[in-house]
Amino acid sequence: MLKPQSYAAGHWIAPGDTATTVIGPVDGQPVALAGGSDLDMQAMLDHARNTGGPALRAMTFHERAKMLKALAAYLDGRKEELYAINPATGATRRDGGIDIEGGIGTMFLFASKGRREMPDGHVYIDGEIEQLSRKGTFLGQHIAVPLQGVAVHINAFNFPVWGMLEKLAPTLLAGVPAIVKPATQTSYLTEACFRMMIESGLLPEGAVQLIVGRTGDLLDRLGAQDVVSFTGSADTANMLRSNPNLLRNSTRFLAEQDSLNAAILGPDADPDSPEFAQFIKEAVTEITAKAGQKCTAMRRLIVPQAQMENVAKALSDKLENIVLGDPSAKETRMGALASLDQKADVLARLEALAAETRLICGGPDALTDNLSNGAFLPPTLLACDDPDTATAVHAVEAFGPVSTLMPYRDLAHAAQLANRGGGSLVSSLFTNDPQVARDVTLAAAAWHGRLYIMNRTAAAEATGHGSPLPHMVHGGPGRAGGGEELGGIRGVMHYMQRTAIQGSPDILTAITSTWIKGSAEITGPQHPFQRTFTEIEIGETLHTGSRTVTLDDIEHFAHFTGDTFYAHMDEDAAKANPFFPGRVAHGYLLLSFAAGLFVQPDPGPVLANTGLNGLSFQKPVSPGDAIKVRLTCKRKTRRTDSYGEVAWNVTLTNQDDDQVAEYELLTMVSYDR
Repeated sequence: MLKPQSYAAGHWIAPGDTATTVIGPVDGQPVALAGGSDLDMQAMLDHARNTGGPALRAMTFHERAKMLKALAAYLDGRKEELYAINPATGATRRDGGIDIEGGIGTMFLFASKGRREMPDGHVYIDGEIEQLSRKGTFLGQHIAVPLQGVAVHINAFNFPVWGMLEKLAPTLLAGVPAIVKPATQTSYLTEACFRMMIESGLLPEGAVQLIVGRTGDLLDRLGAQDVVSFTGSADTANMLRSNPNLLRNSTRFLAEQDSLNAAILGPDADPDSPEFAQFIKEAVTEITAKAGQKCTAMRRLIVPQAQMENVAKALSDKLENIVLGDPSAKETRMGALASLDQKADVLARLEALAAETRLICGGPDALTDNLSNGAFLPPTLLACDDPDTATAVHAVEAFGPVSTLMPYRDLAHAAQLANRGGGSLVSSLFTNDPQVARDVTLAAAAWHGRLYIMNRTAAAEATGHGSPLPHMVHGGPGRAGGGEELGGIRGVMHYMQRTAIQGSPDILTAITSTWIKGSAEITGPQHPFQRTFTEIEIGETLHTGSRTVTLDDIEHFAHFTGDTFYAHMDEDAAKANPFFPGRVAHGYLLLSFAAGLFVQPDPGPVLANTGLNGLSFQKPVSPGDAIKVRLTCKRKTRRTDSYGEVAWNVTLTNQDDDQVAEYELLTMVSYDR
């Protein structure tokens, strides 16, 4: 008997006298005692806000990203311990991979994005500087900083590991502590993974806590700096989000709810096409993976009227051969639903669908006697021949291995049917016709959080309709909850406050740790390319001498490179161009001359020039003009244990001090000489 414990204010707390007996879905026998302990919710909140929050906010984004990477590696090294528990939830090894390794992979991805896309500092810059005054002495900048509260994560039963880790990764990267509340039915697997995180010693005290069982009055104690992130049914989400305290404090509430996701077979996808085969393959996967207990599973299969019979036969042939049984057995393709209660709920919803559908294959009567004690249900395919007058098929979700086939007349009708689900997390389209893809996207994108468009080109590398990737947003409008998760750095922003700051260039530079044009320049004791990463200061500036650009320079560059564009070589044609006074220097010639003006050739800490960003030309340079360069350290970012990236603001001006070009130069600079 497993006895998952809560972790509150730094202490493990065993199940209490009123603990729930968790009945296993495979054989109907007890597998765990969970919850029932008396947790001090205010103490947990205080521990998160006063201990965990300050510790996380003291770290930079990069330090938190490194922490996530180390934590993911630690969990990856112990994942077989989680796989050993996984069958008790009714899930097969394949299902467990989606949950366990999917969660660990998500944490790795956020760690990587944190290092590559966020600053090595405490303030995230959101967008460009806004010029609020004519002379540039009063500027605006949007920034984001961590919320100073706690994130409460309320997770569903179907993904006890991924559900926790996909929320924790962006939350911890943002610098916000979390209290995790898993579904009681599978809380023992969540607790096993959570315990590993605590045992790793990688997280600051108070960064994470765990509630196994009920949350008591936790939501009544949350405030304006807190976040509730919920995954589960629409009914539960509506009940939670209407909590008077949450409404009063405008506490952020993120919901990822159930949805009637659709899959459309394009009109060009005949039975001999790769798209038809991919549609059948993915539909079978979505009906059977996790026994259909996925918020992203295909619930409605929308196909051309002429293809109804072909699709029904192709699907039923495969679904009837799915091996159903003990999830720990190697030959088993589909395990049990998460609980006997869940099975009863799915059966009740099948009854609700019966009046509008006919059974193609599966159903409870197809279950063999040897599986009758468990929460098993064969893969079930229904057909709704008149989806226009039907209502239940567009409103009732049987959260199990159930999908409904329905016909469409034309592409507009297909999109209309998909949209009748009232908002979904994902809908897919299987077509090799780009115009079909465009038409469906324009007609349906507003109703779906993600559109998965599959053809023969993408099929080999595609991750599947039902796989929410951490790079992309996971959420959807309407019935799907109206919220978002994941989406790379977008997911991190849900746990941060966007704030507009206004002030002088020096003030904004001090706040953002990024040099802003107009703020103070610093003259270093030697050429900046001879200074180490740690020695270079933000604002450190080099002003170069000037170089006159001659007609011979322009012609030599043109013939040497082969760039003989008329603006550089033909005086009359150049004058006829509204942008040029006559023959002008190549932009890339100016960049080359700029490098010659500011580069220090001797060996030193600078290791490599790795690129430039935001190149723009403001004014043409004619023969006889003289250019000079200002090179200023804009920001510094640590990359490895031996070197970091220095971004330089580079401006080129002419003899009249008019700016002719600007860009950001990236160099890798050693920490040591």
